[in-house]
Amino acid sequence: MGYRLLDHHYILPTPAGAFYSVAGPEQDAPRLLLRRMLSGEMSPRLSLPELMRWTGTGTAEEALEMLYYVQSLGWVEGFATARQAPQGALESVLPGLLAPLSDNGKVLLADPQGFHVASVGFNHETTVELSAASADLATLYERHSGLLRHNMGLGTGAWALVDAAGNSRVGFWPLHIADQRFVLVIVGVPRLNQQALTELVWALLKRYAR
Repeated sequence: MGYRLLDHHYILPTPAGAFYSVAGPEQDAPRLLLRRMLSGEMSPRLSLPELMRWTGTGTAEEALEMLYYVQSLGWVEGFATARQAPQGALESVLPGLLAPLSDNGKVLLADPQGFHVASVGFNHETTVELSAASADLATLYERHSGLLRHNMGLGTGAWALVDAAGNSRVGFWPLHIADQRFVLVIVGVPRLNQQALTELVWALLKRYAR
């Protein structure tokens, strides 16, 4: 198959692509490509030499094939102008990025030890207890990951408390940033298809992956 690179675009992962890039600890080629798009202060301009560097492939055809693959999955999008990474201290940036991810604005981010990094919409006691619960669930998943990931073929480490119709009431999504596992906790209907999710992942990679 022949590919044509639209090298006048600036490129970033979509919210789905940003989520995939940190949804697991495995270092597969698509995940590394998506993370490298979020490694700078600005969205990178698409070019063949840069694409080959991101993918680590030996030929232009292989690099273009990888880009086509992630594009076909809806994991990347192009822009006519460059986009800037979230600016300012992480503690001040995070609340504005968390709130759009739920229909009722109740979202928190917990660190690997079960302490909250940032939260919106919760009182202090609920924030502390949900953060602790996120660490317990992450440990539970790791304990049974052989069954869930390999035997059952479930490619996600997310957990949810659901109602009788199967709708999530509280969801826990792990985000693997460098060698740390954060957990995104959302009460209500999750809205992970927001640009805020891409910016959240970008901000966390800026802080912890360097």
